Amino acid sequence: MTTTDADAHRRILNRLRRARGQLNGVIDAMEAGGSCRDVVTQLAAVSSALDKAGFAIIATAMKDCITDPDAAREGDGITTEELEKLFLTLA
Repeated sequence: MTTTDADAHRRILNRLRRARGQLNGVIDAMEAGGSCRDVVTQLAAVSSALDKAGFAIIATAMKDCITDPDAAREGDGITTEELEKLFLTLA
């Protein structure tokens, strides 16, 4: 794993951990009878964080696929068709 890949991996994990913390906040707010506005606002933040993490994962995979398309064809990576399907699941 290159330094750039390691940095991207670290950033994605940080984003996912932040989303997990936000989701815990949603659960806590629901358990405490928090206001609808607060719960929905926090839930929107969770959704956004997860979307951004998903797009970052796909963007990293796209970079890898483009830099080494032979690896994808040989089963060591992901094909552009698979990437397209994954991307569309987030849209």
